[in-house]
Amino acid sequence: MAFFGLISDGPPGLMVRGANMLLRSPRLSDFPAWSRLRAQSRDFLTPWEPIWPTDDLTYAGYRRRLRRYAEDMQSDHTYPFLVFSGTQETLVGGVTLANVRRGIVQAANLGYWIGAPYAHKGLMTAALRALLPAAFQELRLHRIEAACLPTNTPSIRLLERCGFTQEGLGRRYLCINGVWQDHLLYALLRDDPSPFVAPPLVAP
Repeated sequence: MAFFGLISDGPPGLMVRGANMLLRSPRLSDFPAWSRLRAQSRDFLTPWEPIWPTDDLTYAGYRRRLRRYAEDMQSDHTYPFLVFSGTQETLVGGVTLANVRRGIVQAANLGYWIGAPYAHKGLMTAALRALLPAAFQELRLHRIEAACLPTNTPSIRLLERCGFTQEGLGRRYLCINGVWQDHLLYALLRDDPSPFVAPPLVAP
């Protein structure tokens, strides 16, 4: 069963509950688990991400991140989620719907990361399969776009498992690990054939 709506406690945000998965907006109380997992996974994530700010894993840096998230959610620009797995709600990664465009576009960009101890276990696939149908319905998106490095085979397989179609190559598309790099461009449309069935939506 999935939920997509305002969180009643903590800062304003959204949440989605899928089979043995919970995705919700980050809270200040998540800092210890978030910083620990990110630090533990730094070598694993570095080749695929922008250069981290020098204070990225500090409490002050995390508070600044949450303030930016709150502003972006209020302006309907970005929707961040932390991904928790299992009955103990163990933090395993994060997903962001960013750069939301309205009007005649109705699109957003998808980004995601998984902690090194939880990679290659199907957890991010489960998270996206919970989030994407709810995002199309509740955020009224027509198109969700994603980009990944041509060498990132696990990310390519993840997107294709979730129904994304490769649409081309973006030359020097994003600055990753300090270098402007080409990216494969993918998209999923609201009316594309879905490889999964959307769970029913109920109010939180």
